[in-house]
Amino acid sequence: MYPILHEWGGFLIRWTHVVAAIAWIGASFYFMHLDASLRAIPAIPAGKGGEAWEVHGGGFYQVRKYLVAPDRMPEHLIWHKWQSYSTWLSGFFLLCWVYYGQADLYLIDPAVRVITPATGAFIGLGALALGWLIYDGLNRSALANRPLILASAVFATVVAFAYGFQQVFSGRAAMLHTGAVIATWMTGNVFFVIMPNQRKAIAELVAGRVPNPAWGKQAKNRSSHNNYLTLPVLFFMLSGHYPLAWSSSLSWMIVGLVVIAGGVVRHFFNVRNAGGGDRWWTWGVASACVAAAVAISVLTSPGVRERVGLAVEREATTASPTQTASVTPSKVALVDDTVMGVIGSRCSMCHAPEPLWPDLAAPPKGVLLDTPEHVARFASAIRTQAVLTHAMPPNNITDMQPEERQELARWLAAQ
Repeated sequence: MYPILHEWGGFLIRWTHVVAAIAWIGASFYFMHLDASLRAIPAIPAGKGGEAWEVHGGGFYQVRKYLVAPDRMPEHLIWHKWQSYSTWLSGFFLLCWVYYGQADLYLIDPAVRVITPATGAFIGLGALALGWLIYDGLNRSALANRPLILASAVFATVVAFAYGFQQVFSGRAAMLHTGAVIATWMTGNVFFVIMPNQRKAIAELVAGRVPNPAWGKQAKNRSSHNNYLTLPVLFFMLSGHYPLAWSSSLSWMIVGLVVIAGGVVRHFFNVRNAGGGDRWWTWGVASACVAAAVAISVLTSPGVRERVGLAVEREATTASPTQTASVTPSKVALVDDTVMGVIGSRCSMCHAPEPLWPDLAAPPKGVLLDTPEHVARFASAIRTQAVLTHAMPPNNITDMQPEERQELARWLAAQ
């Protein structure tokens, strides 16, 4: 029963995390767009806020924003905070459930560094706390009044964490933890800055005093940071499913390129929504960064570095691991005893109808590698996961040798 409960537990936590993230990201994008759409009106003094009219779902909405506070405390006030808190909490539980609960499969790669699961968890959780202290310290320093320098310092911090994680964790875990550090900044902004400042403003309003405008400005700056960091975080959280994104020896460079690409894309929409025109150059920068990330991934992935599988690159495919190709008798015949020996000793203990590996209730992603027919059917997944990259076996837990990967490459080249 334990493998079944573990599988369902992970699925339900991930489901919760995705739903919460959709709510949080949707709110963030909406309010950034709303801020950009505000227009001055006589009812609100210049520089103190504005108004926007919207149409949605067959109705019209009149929305007003007060940069400091309205003249009186409204009777009904909606707080936007639990989207952020629930996203971080569910993500934290998912991190513990998957990466710390199954450290041998996902967190620890002996080829990178031999550490215990407890040490790995201590490093990961400690990095989340340290990351927040560094980021918050930068924002409270004199750099807060110099946005470009602050952004450069934050960028350097992200890349430094990515590089550091790559020295102790598996590639998959390193990129995921980089995303977790940034996500912690984003929720920390809400919990430690945005919400407290809003509470102080409300307390002043209730007491009949005018709130300090600096509180609102500081909260808005942190909210803007969250908006610009959203797209990179989503990339890092999804990267675990795509080994070419994290298997490179220079994945920390890919992290930096993704942060730039995601940031300039958000800048395009934020400026456009504010009526500042279309900054089309941002798409050129984003495209160049993505192209560079792909090039780094291809040129430095383990399979290419070791010149394994170069002959099959002409057939490389973007198919997902669960996609299958048509299987002909000739392709099945190519799956000889040598190939089945490698697959049988290194892969099929997990990729079988009833996995022998503890904690697995079903073959991962539905991939079966227990017969020549199944091996031929999932040849594309084998190429991506075990030849072009070394994502499988996870953290090379079954000790697949370079010579065995070469055997798989020769088989794939003959198809």
